[in-house]
Amino acid sequence: MLKIVSQDHSAFTDRYEAGAFLAIEFGQLKGKQAVVLGIPRGGVVIAAQIAERLRDARLDIILSRKLRAPSSPELAVGSISENGQIYLNRHLIQQLGISSDYIQQESEFQFDELKRRARVYREVIPRIPLNNRLVIIADDGIATGATFEAALNSVRQECPAYLIAALPVGPESTLKRLEHLADEVICLKCPEEFESVGQYYCYFTQVDDADVLNTLKRFRHIV
Repeated sequence: MLKIVSQDHSAFTDRYEAGAFLAIEFGQLKGKQAVVLGIPRGGVVIAAQIAERLRDARLDIILSRKLRAPSSPELAVGSISENGQIYLNRHLIQQLGISSDYIQQESEFQFDELKRRARVYREVIPRIPLNNRLVIIADDGIATGATFEAALNSVRQECPAYLIAALPVGPESTLKRLEHLADEVICLKCPEEFESVGQYYCYFTQVDDADVLNTLKRFRHIV
């Protein structure tokens, strides 16, 4: 199910405002003990706003990486999760004539990057099991959606009870492509003429690892 709140072209002040507005859409989930996953780094700011307003929700990150097509790095032919689980779009791989050797090399490269990020983030918060949980994945917006698609595929392999994609802004074509990967997709703004995520924020400054770690520390007390 896809829910587009508006086709408004106005910009959010920053990620905090976008996350606060997005959190309003989840008011009915208070008391459901949801797990809200932010895609590092900007998505963690959005996810924290949602988790904070749900009060009993737990905040975590989703560490997944897309497996890139050799001729088009923005195109995902699969994904690999933090625990090494691999999802492959075998139809697309066959269509593009991608070799098994390339898939193995790309998987190893992306898994090394996941392990590097895990060393940084998991010192602060342990990974939350997602089996049979209500799970919300959030980012600060999407363009091609490849990274978000990788995150959805990775989480789906853990068998959540219900999976929601939460976004402040994105193009309709990408949102429709994500619709079949989640039980529900919610997007606040879907402008008809979409160019980039950054154009819909007045302040779109870079979020660094220290910001992510400080945000995660605030939610360690919720069990």
